Amino acid sequence: MKCPVCGNAMEEIGIEGIVLDVCKGGCGGIWFDGFELQKVDEPFESAGEKLLDIEKDETLVIDHTKRHKCPKCDDMIMMRHFFSPKKQVQVDECPNCAGIWLDAGELSQIRNQFTSEKERKKAAEHYFSEIFDVELEKMRAESQANNKKAKKIAGIFRFICPSYYIPGKQDWGAF
Repeated sequence: MKCPVCGNAMEEIGIEGIVLDVCKGGCGGIWFDGFELQKVDEPFESAGEKLLDIEKDETLVIDHTKRHKCPKCDDMIMMRHFFSPKKQVQVDECPNCAGIWLDAGELSQIRNQFTSEKERKKAAEHYFSEIFDVELEKMRAESQANNKKAKKIAGIFRFICPSYYIPGKQDWGAF
């Protein structure tokens, strides 16, 4: 597999049951297949320690604004997004295979953001609460108002058209 950043041939490394592709001697980036990053993204996970110092070419200049193709999927451009609600580290993720590309040094930054998955989830809940709670409350109020209107309309039709006028509810036929 070729590195999506510098084109260097990537090397497979096996660490505690995980096989990762690293750009050793090139840009120093790491390719994580779907859900592999979760096994090394917290400070207490020892497997991640071995990935913090990957040999890289210090003279290599990398354009971090350029979008990259997925090294696994043909012609699939990876999406760039923040890894966590702290918005400190941007990662590249393939929308097709869910693989994640980390540039050199990004794993270290990710591991230093939260001490546990529980803390990360709590931060995400707080972040989404700040963004969506006001809108969700407006939607809930609108929904309740619409429900009241619907009940009033149903009550009017019940008064105008009692059930004995509804076809199938009486012996003598429909109106």
